[in-house]
Amino acid sequence: MPQLGESIAEATVMEVHISPGDDIKADQNIFLVETDKATMDVTAVCAGHIEEVVVEIGKSYAVGSTLAYIEASEEDAQKSGLIKNLPPAEGEDDDTGNVHFAVKEEDKIDHNAPHQPEVQPTVEGGLPVPVRSAVYLSPRLRHRMEELGLNGADLAGVAGSGNGGRVTVGDFEKFMQEIDQHKMTEASPMRIAVADSMRRSWRRPLATVTVPVIMDAVIAHRKQQSPTPGVTLYAMRALAIAISENTAVAGRLIGNRIVHPPAINIGFAVEVEHGVLVPIMRGIDGKSLEELTLPYEKLVKLGQQRKLTPEMMEAGIATVTNVGPFGITAATPIPLPEQNLLLGLMAGQKVPKWDAEKEEFIPRLESNFTLSFDHRILDGGAAGRLLNRIGELLAEPEKL
Repeated sequence: MPQLGESIAEATVMEVHISPGDDIKADQNIFLVETDKATMDVTAVCAGHIEEVVVEIGKSYAVGSTLAYIEASEEDAQKSGLIKNLPPAEGEDDDTGNVHFAVKEEDKIDHNAPHQPEVQPTVEGGLPVPVRSAVYLSPRLRHRMEELGLNGADLAGVAGSGNGGRVTVGDFEKFMQEIDQHKMTEASPMRIAVADSMRRSWRRPLATVTVPVIMDAVIAHRKQQSPTPGVTLYAMRALAIAISENTAVAGRLIGNRIVHPPAINIGFAVEVEHGVLVPIMRGIDGKSLEELTLPYEKLVKLGQQRKLTPEMMEAGIATVTNVGPFGITAATPIPLPEQNLLLGLMAGQKVPKWDAEKEEFIPRLESNFTLSFDHRILDGGAAGRLLNRIGELLAEPEKL
């Protein structure tokens, strides 16, 4: 199993594209694996002949685990940088460091071991949620929860019988026995990652404000463009301009200082099976809508196919999510843990708006825009002004 990203320790095998006896080429896709962020292809390290496949579909394997055995000629192995005729001379760099997301020698797992380690996303009898410390739990209960891979958020539905309403070990064991009688399904690595991210986000005091935005100008402008920019992209561009006018609104409170963002990189939500991916567009305050359209479409397609690389999903300073296609007219989205702002676009609706010049009501397409934010950094007034500024920018889409 290659090192598929700096923070990725394991991956689940989803598809196997090879069988014993197959002849393969270097860099040929041989496995499809799923991490907590995306699906990725594992390619052959060199050309050769498949001797054995030792993995099972649906199981997770740690980085460094053996997935298959390839019989390769010495020439093919040398071409791929796996072996050399001579060890590197003193002071000479070993050029095999980047071979196929190379795994460090000390991290490789002994392939002669009788069983390769399998990473189980769930613990038998427990729930598939990462281990974290809980508040107001006895050491005994903490230890028991850690054994099962649970955290304090999993006890939200448990009525405590201890002093002050605390959950006791007895309450916990009763709860576990009860849920064992319910129907259960495995949570995907992505769902586990989303759950953990949202739990960390909720440690902050979050708030949401809403402002109605007239979208007629945006819709008319889109019809004149080729290729056609997505409505989400209009909102991202407007948000980037608004942030550039006062970067503190997208800052993070660290101690007694607000850390301003070094660049205006904004993500957008792409729904996929079991969760949401957030690809990032970089420096969009300095790029026109026209320049952003094709890169945006490419990221949307890669996201839907779950082919985004870790670099495409590095943390931005804000995220835009468009839930309008689902018919949602009001929501309070939760920002990512490392971000202060989340701009939400709701479904558009035709509403009557009073025209003072004509002295009559005119039908307009209106969408509620929401802004969820860390209340330690922004107050309702500042958040409302930011939303209104976005609305002003969207009223003149030709300037985006």
